[in-house]
Amino acid sequence: MELMTILLYSILMVYTILMLRLIYGFGKIKTFKNTKESPKTAFTIIVPFRNEEKNLPHLLQSFSKLNYPHELIEIIMVDDFSTDQSEKICIQWRMNHDDIDTTLLENLRLSHSPKKDAIARAMPIAKHNWIITTDADCTVPKNWLFTIDNYIQTHEPEMIVGAVKYKTKNNWFHQFQQLDLMSLQGVTMGSFGISKPFMCNGANFAYTKKLFRELDGFNGNDKIASGDDVFLLQKAVKRSPDLVHYLKNPQSIVKTKPENDLFKLFMQRVRWAAKTTGYQSNYAKFLAVIVLLMNFGLVIGFGLAIRGCFDWKSLLIVFSIKYMTDYVLLLGTNKYLQKGQWLFPMASSIIYPFFSSCIGIYSLFGSFSWKGRTFKK
Repeated sequence: MELMTILLYSILMVYTILMLRLIYGFGKIKTFKNTKESPKTAFTIIVPFRNEEKNLPHLLQSFSKLNYPHELIEIIMVDDFSTDQSEKICIQWRMNHDDIDTTLLENLRLSHSPKKDAIARAMPIAKHNWIITTDADCTVPKNWLFTIDNYIQTHEPEMIVGAVKYKTKNNWFHQFQQLDLMSLQGVTMGSFGISKPFMCNGANFAYTKKLFRELDGFNGNDKIASGDDVFLLQKAVKRSPDLVHYLKNPQSIVKTKPENDLFKLFMQRVRWAAKTTGYQSNYAKFLAVIVLLMNFGLVIGFGLAIRGCFDWKSLLIVFSIKYMTDYVLLLGTNKYLQKGQWLFPMASSIIYPFFSSCIGIYSLFGSFSWKGRTFKK
């Protein structure tokens, strides 16, 4: 019992220090205000998709409403062997919106990662230097490209990371996912603030074709099914950290859909966690280990307390300190992503250590399913 107490408090101390640094970093990221610059940047938007007939109409409709000159937009849709009506939806939309340069490609599988293959497939024919990736289950705000263009003209980066949030319904399962995603977004922003960026989301990710080529694309991590975003980011940070920026602006936030099924949610999070072992950043690996140990330590402590082998008071102290630390980071992230519409995280915070521990441990050994396919670790 005494050893367990020492271990748990030691992990808590390291965890708290890491989180406080991220909270400090989060506060250093300033909101970018749009300028009155006329649009100049030409963008190629790449959208890999597979069996997305329900989601594609919403994404494409949001593209049609973009407040940006259509002559500066190119869209490349890459079909990863869909078996539903996705292809027909893209063709119909292209026919109805011939003022936007749109290309439909079939994916060419060359690696263990379908999504990386899809982006690499589109890259050689992309007409513009600036590439933006998003997902088929997303919608983009009307000033999305306008804001990114303003930022490019003002700061001259070569890679830009943007925020993603869920469009949720009023139920606890969706709110749980929103809080989980908000924590990832908070860590992302915090890591940029302390100059140790290691995480991003491919649903709102922009970079130059020139940089992509200089980084040799996805070579070196194409055996890992996911990670088209974070691995490219980490390669860019290692090579040219000053050219990698975070764009904080409410008009650039992309919305995506939460899962409605627990198994699908579990598989999605396992897929996200599985790429952690491939991180190039030692800081990212260390943070991932500490977060896993913190959550797993609470689970073990809870199990031991039920058996009378651990002090409930110590467990409550550890949980409370972790909760308050997480709450501060979530509070800032919520203010940015949700405009202050706060969700009540207590129930989620009690369940989360069990959920996170299962995902972390399973991702080290188990396989996961994605778009009707099974991928092994």
